[in-house]
Amino acid sequence: MKAIYLDCSMGAAGDMLAGALLDLLDDPQSFINRLNSLAIPGVKFSASKVNKCGIEALKFNVKAEEYHHHGDHGHHHEHRGLREIEEFIDSLVDLEEKVRNDAKSVYKIIAEAESHVHGCTVENIHFHEVGTWDAVADVVSVSLLLHELGAEKIVASPICVGSGTVECMHGILPVPAPAAAHILRGLPIYAGDIKTELCTPTGAALLRYFASEFISMPLMNVERIGYGAGSKDLVRANCLRSFCGTCAELAEDDEFKDEVIELVCNIDDMTGEELGAALRQIEQLAPLDLFTVAVNMKKSRPGVLLEVICRSVDRDKFIRAIFKHTSTIGIRTRSCSRHTLRRELESVRLPVGEVRLKRSSGYGVERHKYESDDIERVARDSDLSFAEARELVQQLDHSI
Repeated sequence: MKAIYLDCSMGAAGDMLAGALLDLLDDPQSFINRLNSLAIPGVKFSASKVNKCGIEALKFNVKAEEYHHHGDHGHHHEHRGLREIEEFIDSLVDLEEKVRNDAKSVYKIIAEAESHVHGCTVENIHFHEVGTWDAVADVVSVSLLLHELGAEKIVASPICVGSGTVECMHGILPVPAPAAAHILRGLPIYAGDIKTELCTPTGAALLRYFASEFISMPLMNVERIGYGAGSKDLVRANCLRSFCGTCAELAEDDEFKDEVIELVCNIDDMTGEELGAALRQIEQLAPLDLFTVAVNMKKSRPGVLLEVICRSVDRDKFIRAIFKHTSTIGIRTRSCSRHTLRRELESVRLPVGEVRLKRSSGYGVERHKYESDDIERVARDSDLSFAEARELVQQLDHSI
């Protein structure tokens, strides 16, 4: 399995990640030329070799004409909303759809964090530092680089975030900055001994979205190593290292692990009809899972525990829906890892009609199951019970 391992012992910023990944390519300049052909307003891409504590690293440069530089990429006073940034990313017609979707998903993570920190909705968030065109350029560049490199697995180390304070549009804030700290919840982070900001909100969001695990370096056959330089000169080499190669340890199974959010609340004052209607409303938003459990609550009241499992970028959407459609006044939020089998859906043409078959594999197991809606249709059309219809389909299907 082709894998990329990201060494974040000196933190992560958008330009550091881009530089480390760009350094893995045979011809970095061709990629820079492609980025410049995207014609991001007022932005010019370049890359140069720099020396960090005796190590040659690639500095990914984004020159933006619309503001003055400060820090990694700088401040500016034009604020952009999530919708404007998403519309701009969609306008980049020379990008593959997956790259555009990845870049927009990263910005949704940032927007969710900013909305939490500032106490407003995602729709009303206006980005400051992370809304400048060069920050957008970093996100698009990393998304495109990972697509170009084609790694099947991206793994990162625990993240060094630094300590001390950082100056931003809102004033002087603690490190990690509140938005970065929110994004990094549930991930392994540490301060280290360098008093400066090492992990920016953009870097945190990119790692959160693309990395499936945060562990020590796994067993790898390393083929290429990249060094992405940060802007600051520190007592240690301010670089993010990337290792690209094959990882037999990860190739044994088709297992997949991602980070999800559990939203849980207790309800004891809704009728069954009301709760059923609420569940149908929430289900329309396509959660990863949705279920209820009967519980005994305070004052010996019978009640229902409602749980919704969703992706982190959709957290606020489901919180609003739960509050809108149920009577709860409080929702508990938990971040957790989810292990899933690899799933494939295929259609099987049979004399009784087309039936969808779901195949699952990984962790040494293989399973298959017919889509229940299709079995119900066969049962209805053939005047059979569900069990009889399933047995009939199994007899007719020679693909398993």
